[in-house]
Amino acid sequence: MSVQLRWTKDGVRRYDVRLRDPSGTTYTRTFRTRREAEAFESDERASRRRGNWLDPRRSEEPLRVVAGRWLDSNPAKRPSSRARDDSALRVHILPALGDRSIGAIAPSDIQRCVNSWSERLAPRSVRRVYQTLSAVLNAAVLDDRIARSPCRGIRLPAIQPTDRPVLTRDQLADLAEAQGPHYGMMVHLGAVLGLRWGECAGIRVGRIDFDRSTIAIAEQVTRGVGGRSVMGPPKSEASRRTLAAPPILMELLANHLELRGLTTRDTDAFVFATPDGEHLDYSNWLHRIWYPARKQAGVEWAQFHDLRRANATGLVLEGVDLKTAQTRLGHTDPRLTLGIYAQATTEADRQAAERLGERFLPRQARDRGQGRGL
Repeated sequence: MSVQLRWTKDGVRRYDVRLRDPSGTTYTRTFRTRREAEAFESDERASRRRGNWLDPRRSEEPLRVVAGRWLDSNPAKRPSSRARDDSALRVHILPALGDRSIGAIAPSDIQRCVNSWSERLAPRSVRRVYQTLSAVLNAAVLDDRIARSPCRGIRLPAIQPTDRPVLTRDQLADLAEAQGPHYGMMVHLGAVLGLRWGECAGIRVGRIDFDRSTIAIAEQVTRGVGGRSVMGPPKSEASRRTLAAPPILMELLANHLELRGLTTRDTDAFVFATPDGEHLDYSNWLHRIWYPARKQAGVEWAQFHDLRRANATGLVLEGVDLKTAQTRLGHTDPRLTLGIYAQATTEADRQAAERLGERFLPRQARDRGQGRGL
């Protein structure tokens, strides 16, 4: 028997369990009762017989240390992903659990954190923070520090779909004009090609093929550590794509390059740039260009991503098939595209209802309905 009785200096009875790990090194655990000590010894020996024994000393490491090692374990991670994970750890996870040993974290601890985050964060933000915590603990499982992750059976806040208005052609034109000659073209690219802001800001002249009327998305402006804007690869392999563009859009692009004094020989130049030719900084562009422009255009609710939503809605209403839409939008998961299709059917349904009303209802009834604001 490896359980030994010991008396502390204060006269308190304690039971020590002394065992050897597979390398022959002795390790000890102390318990208040003999029953707890014998149960631990029994579990340790049973785990060895089953071949799934884990060194209990490895589970004593604080989450803060494990998280730091996990954050540095993938040098290929995109700067924006690393910045997001670093922020989630620093602001939300480590203040709550950073000093706890990973072996002492239970599902109930995780649920309490999720409940606390839900009081001050949007459901989508809560899920992103939870995903980071889950990834850290899954890494601890793979490293044989804990037998299984405590991120199991956790109830996360539901994400309610938002019903945002779709920008009209006139609103898009007003928004482009309000952004001025150097940046208005971003609105057209966002709406016609469905580009993300970072993709749009990352286009270089050499990625535009005027002969084939295509634009290649090969890099993007993204957020690095500390919120600094840096150049990086597209969001995913699916986001690395070449998009056909209508002739009128290519003509507008040619006019834009001429305005900036650029030619097709300036292959490394950014299509949209700061006055000194550097890539745009999102925060600076947002406050100096976008916010004033959307106010002037009367669409203060609009985000740049609404241009992409307008594009996705247009794909649905024009009857573009799902696979083509997925490719053009750069979605890795077709469920994302299906989600957009499901939301866009509201607009399609409204248009169908209006056309059916025009076809079957008497003109007098339609006129009365319009007069009442129906």
